[in-house]
Amino acid sequence: MDQAGFAALMGAIAEAWNHGESEAALRCFTDDAVYMEPPDSQLYLGREELWEFFGGDDPPPMRLDWHHLVFDERAQIGAAEYTYEGSTRYHGIVIVKLRDDRIASWREYQTQSNMDWDTFTGPSRF
Repeated sequence: MDQAGFAALMGAIAEAWNHGESEAALRCFTDDAVYMEPPDSQLYLGREELWEFFGGDDPPPMRLDWHHLVFDERAQIGAAEYTYEGSTRYHGIVIVKLRDDRIASWREYQTQSNMDWDTFTGPSRF
């Protein structure tokens, strides 16, 4: 996969979660995917556990917005900064490892915050 493909894959996940489409989000992951927030604050193994985590047939309202996406084509590893809003707002970063153009490993680091993204990150230093 290349950078454009990675952006499309991550966009598909956000689109699915934002519209309550658990099955569409699940298609972005391998059958044996590992989804975690170290140190095991969240740990979901495989599609069955992900299906439940994503809300199954009745997902809760949620919103995921990507802020920055980067991708290493050679290693098939990507990173993305995000804001997630469900019952609580989180800002964080996720590191994903792809296999066969789907996510095999998702590792996120996040913090709860009521601030919007620009206030949370402060003045840009990029």
